[in-house]
Amino acid sequence: MPSFYDRHILPHVIGCACGAGPIRHQRAKVVPLARGRVLELGIGGGLNLAFYDPSCVDSVTGVDPSAGLRQKALAAPRAPGLTVEILDGEAEALPFEAAVFDTVVCTFTLCSVHSPEATLAEARRVLRPDGRLLYAEHGLSPDSDVARWQRRIEPMWKPLAGGCHLTRPVSAMIAASGFELIDPACMYLPNTPRVLGWSEWGEARRG
Repeated sequence: MPSFYDRHILPHVIGCACGAGPIRHQRAKVVPLARGRVLELGIGGGLNLAFYDPSCVDSVTGVDPSAGLRQKALAAPRAPGLTVEILDGEAEALPFEAAVFDTVVCTFTLCSVHSPEATLAEARRVLRPDGRLLYAEHGLSPDSDVARWQRRIEPMWKPLAGGCHLTRPVSAMIAASGFELIDPACMYLPNTPRVLGWSEWGEARRG
């Protein structure tokens, strides 16, 4: 059973952290590219909903295992006319048939799922053959000094941040899951500690 912290405090902590300016800027780089029928993995508090273009998106289906965050997502701002469905679910075992989505959106989610490999395999399974994965994540820095500190801090960080990992190699994991990366980009987020701020984003074709 989730603890008091997980049920009542963690959703607010995640909402504040994931709604910070630098992270919102990363979301704005990829979410408006979504097209057709969209699946959002780990929709959380619905912070991406404001960035979808309803003239290009048929519908957005979001899954998240946190009841507290799903409640926030239901009330999150969005463009008029955007059709949204929010479901209880885990990204590692999606309750959808194969090849039914045009776009899968995954932002600041791969850090906290139990298995990024299973999550990416499921994303690939539910995408149509010409579908795209849009991602913006934080993860393992390529700089050895920063990565060393990420490994030191991660065991203490995870319980406070909902299981968030600091040392997952984002683009490498996506490529290893059978996606073809298209012009991947990366940087340290401004005004963010480097151990938390290495970000990778872009789109990937279903291989």
